[in-house]
Amino acid sequence: MNKTEYDIAIIGGGINGVGIARDAAGRGLKVLLAEQHDLAQHTSSASTKLIHGGLRYLEHMEFMLVRKALLEREVILRSAPHITWPLRFVMPHDPAMRPAWMIRAGIFLYDHLAPRDLLPDSEVVNLRHHESGEPLSQDYQRGFIYSDGWVDDARLVVLNALDAREMGADIRVQTRVIGAERYPEHWTLTLAAGSEQQSIQARAVVNAAGPWAAQLLGKTLQVKSQYHLRLVKGSHIVVPKLYDHTYAYLFQNPDKRIIFAIPYEQQFTLIGTTDVEFTGDPASVQISPAEIDYLCAMSNRYFNKQLSPADIRHTYAGVRPLLEDAQDDASAVTRDYALELDTAGPPLLTVWGGKITTYRKLAEQAVRHLQPALENHAPDWTQQGTLPGGAFEQFDKFCAQTWRHYPWMEDALLLRLCRAYGTRIHKIFAGCETEAAAGQVIARHVYARELDYLVHHEFARTAHDILWRRSKLGLHLTPTEQAAIDTYLQSILPHSQP
Repeated sequence: MNKTEYDIAIIGGGINGVGIARDAAGRGLKVLLAEQHDLAQHTSSASTKLIHGGLRYLEHMEFMLVRKALLEREVILRSAPHITWPLRFVMPHDPAMRPAWMIRAGIFLYDHLAPRDLLPDSEVVNLRHHESGEPLSQDYQRGFIYSDGWVDDARLVVLNALDAREMGADIRVQTRVIGAERYPEHWTLTLAAGSEQQSIQARAVVNAAGPWAAQLLGKTLQVKSQYHLRLVKGSHIVVPKLYDHTYAYLFQNPDKRIIFAIPYEQQFTLIGTTDVEFTGDPASVQISPAEIDYLCAMSNRYFNKQLSPADIRHTYAGVRPLLEDAQDDASAVTRDYALELDTAGPPLLTVWGGKITTYRKLAEQAVRHLQPALENHAPDWTQQGTLPGGAFEQFDKFCAQTWRHYPWMEDALLLRLCRAYGTRIHKIFAGCETEAAAGQVIARHVYARELDYLVHHEFARTAHDILWRRSKLGLHLTPTEQAAIDTYLQSILPHSQP
C-alpha cells in the first residue's frame, strides 16, 4: 500500500464534511475527504430543502441559533443563485394552536434578529382575498407571511465538493475508513474502496460522519467524547401539486409540531417533516406507514384537496444527528452544533449536530480550530465566495442569456439545466448551437454530454446518484428511461473514474 500525506483527512461527505473540505482547500491546506457512499446520500439529501433561521425554534428560546442561521441565509443565497432562491411562506392562523399576538411577536423577531437585503418583510393577509388562501379550507381566515430560502440540498453538497476539488482537495466517494492509528505527529488511516486498500497520513482528522459520528469515534478512531447524539428520523412525501401559485406553507398541528408544504419540481408538492426517535442503521432508514398517515392527515387539516397514501409519488427519510439535550420531545431537541477538538496527540475534530443553513459557518469555525496546529494563517474567505456555476446575479436574466447560446433547447430543459449547473452549463454544452451537435440522447431531455459531466466532474457513480441527488429526474422519467441511463453509465464507468 502506497502512503500519501495530507494536512487534513475528513471522514464524511455530507454538507459539513464538504464544507470543511472547501474552506480548508481554499486556505491552501492539502485535504482528503472520504465518503463511504455517495456525497449527500443520507442526511444531507433528506432535508426539507430550506435555508431558514427556524421560526419555530424561537418558541424554544434558541435566539442565538436562529440569529446565526438568519445571518447565513443571504450568504448562501448569494453564493449559489442557481440552486437557491427566496421563498415566501404562509402560516394560516389557527386560534386553537397559538394566539395571534404570539405569532406576530415571533415573526417580528424573525424579521429583525438579522439584517436582510434580499428577503422582504413579513405581512398579515386576509386569506379569503389572497391567492394563497384559494387552496385552503374556509376555516382559515387570516395568514401570516414571512420569508426564508429554498435550496437544492444535495446539489449544495456536490458543488462544495466540486469547488474543494478544483482548489486541490482529494475527494473520494465509495471509500470507507476501516482503520486509524494515532502517532505523535500524524494519523495513519486505512481507506477501502471496493477491494482496494490504501494507507494515508494526515496531520489532523475531522470526524464529520453525521449520524455515524459517535460510532466512528469510538470504534475506528478509539476516542471517547463528552457529547452524545440523539438520532431523529425526518420523513417527507411528494404528491402531485396541490396548488398553482409559488407560496409555501407552514402548518401548525395539534401536537404543537409544524409541517411545511412547498412547491417542488414544477409538478409536485413536498410535504414534511416528521420527528421520530430512531435506532438502527441510518443507511437503511425509511418512512413508516404511521408517518405517511400523519403527513396526509396534517395536510388534510388545511388543504381542500384531500390526500391519501395512494396519491404519494415519492417518499424519502433521513436521520438527523442532533445534540442530546434531555428534551422529551424530539422536535424540541436543539439544531445547534458543537465542535469537539481532541489534542491528545495530532488533532481530531468531531462535528456534533448542525443544520444545513449553518454549514458554512460551522466549516469556517472548524478550520479555524485546526489552523494553529497546522501552522496555517490564511484568512476566512467563504463568506464572499461563489459556488461553481453561481457567478451571476439575476437568474431570469441569466436564463435569457443562456437561451441565446442554445436556442434549440425547450424551456423546461433550459430551466432544469440552468437551475442545476448555472454557468457550468457551458462546460457541458459548449459549442452546441443545434440539438444534433449536442450528441447522443439517452433519455428524454437527457444527453450523454450531461451524464459524462456528472461522472467526470460531479462524482456520480450510479444511476441513483444522478436520478435522485444530482437531479430529481427520478420523479420525471419513466422506468424505461431510467434504465437507459443506468445502461449508459455501465458502459462508461470503467473508463471514466476521475
